[in-house]
Amino acid sequence: SCRCRDVNLRLILVSGKTQDFTFSPNDSATDIARHVFENWPAGWEEEQVSSPSILRLIFQGRFLHGNVTLGALKLPPGRTTVMHLVARETLPEPNSHGCLSREIYRDKNCLPV
Repeated sequence: SCRCRDVNLRLILVSGKTQDFTFSPNDSATDIARHVFENWPAGWEEEQVSSPSILRLIFQGRFLHGNVTLGALKLPPGRTTVMHLVARETLPEPNSHGCLSREIYRDKNCLPV
């Protein structure tokens, strides 16, 4: 099968550690979390989580819901897209500006929560 439409993701932990993965445009945020959990990178031991269900992806300052696919995000195939990976039991409510807390994502357009 052609791999040319695959999407390269560089996942960044809160600690700043990174790891690159390759996914299909059909993969959802839930699929990605499960894959990362099952293929936890060497060097990420300190950040190991107990369940894939608490892994959350952040893209451009927004949490991705589990059923969102990479294709739906219109990510450029063949290029590397950076996302943040965090462990959260629940998704936070965005504040009135639709921004996340600054600890997770420092966006110059976001005001402190």
